[in-house]
Amino acid sequence: QVQLVESGGGLVQAGDSLRLSCAASGGTIRGYAMGWFRQAPGKERDLVAAITLGGGDSYIDDSLKGRFTISRDNAKNTVYLQMNSLNPEDTAVYYCAAGGYLSIHVPRLMREYNYWGKGTQVTVSS
Repeated sequence: QVQLVESGGGLVQAGDSLRLSCAASGGTIRGYAMGWFRQAPGKERDLVAAITLGGGDSYIDDSLKGRFTISRDNAKNTVYLQMNSLNPEDTAVYYCAAGGYLSIHVPRLMREYNYWGKGTQVTVSS
């Protein structure tokens, strides 16, 4: 059973950067694709970025390309989300998830992810 814990969120100003981390315990993430989702108040949880188990392929939401980057360090059992040029529309709870066991594809649907963290709040003030 893989447990995921997100960290790195907080209150920042527009234009700032944050790097979120997702540390896994209780198992290895080596065999899983990893994803970052976010959910703003009153909105659905949406995929932000995802990366395959080996890190060779990744997905970034079109609206976030150029500002967000996903990476992983399997040796550290950790996945990261680098967020630059943040704006108030990025305010949300950010969730880490693991899924797509041994798949070569990047899972894009919530139902493809088996393990979830509890989320970390990111608030961007204008």
